[in-house]
Amino acid sequence: MSIFKRSKDSDRPALADPDVESAMDDLDDEPEAEEAPALVVDRSDGPFDITEVEGRDGRVDLGALWMRGVPGMELRLEIDQTTQLVNAATAVIEDSALQLQAFAAPRSGQLWDEIRTEIAAAVETSGGTAEEHVGSLGAELRTRMPSAGPDGRTVFAPATFLGVDGPRWFLRGVLSGRAAIDEAAAAPLVDVFKAAVVVRGTEPMAPRELLPLALPRDAEAAAAAETAALDADDEAERTSLDPFSRGPEITEVR
Repeated sequence: MSIFKRSKDSDRPALADPDVESAMDDLDDEPEAEEAPALVVDRSDGPFDITEVEGRDGRVDLGALWMRGVPGMELRLEIDQTTQLVNAATAVIEDSALQLQAFAAPRSGQLWDEIRTEIAAAVETSGGTAEEHVGSLGAELRTRMPSAGPDGRTVFAPATFLGVDGPRWFLRGVLSGRAAIDEAAAAPLVDVFKAAVVVRGTEPMAPRELLPLALPRDAEAAAAAETAALDADDEAERTSLDPFSRGPEITEVR
């Protein structure tokens, strides 16, 4: 598993049902329809709370998240260009990716049902599609988001949203690339999601507040050395470089 390629950095419609008085007395006395029971997710196979594991067991310490790699996986940390803080971790295997983010949640109550509804509404408002399915992690949301293709025509990018509620935290994953449409490609990344450990901490936080991620200590040193080397190369070649030419880019398939 290779680590530390840096990556650069939902309308919610108001829904209201009008009260309609029934013209038939016998319908007034009918009981209200019962809501479907919430789907209970078994977390015995993960993802885990820090209180449910003994040590990191080979996982990479990213602050609020501990992640375990799988063969062929590359870990990219996404950094907010304004704050320079790590705001997401993305596991990449060939042409598939899984973005992970952990959020604070209330002591009582669940977030995933509410957030899933919001994501679906936002996607559909943007002209995309959203369908719920039940997978090994419970309810998931399979979406297709419209965007402009290179020829100007509209193309749809698939993404599958995963979510699990834990004790005072919520873990969200987004599968993109081939993993969003191919279960075989998604399987190793789902394993990464399940193996994750969330470190919520004891400090009070508002619900939905992003739990802070960080570079591991050895990675910070490696990143600093790489930055210094790149700066030195830039300085040595400054007079010969075309300032308007494009440098190397990393494009993440979503």
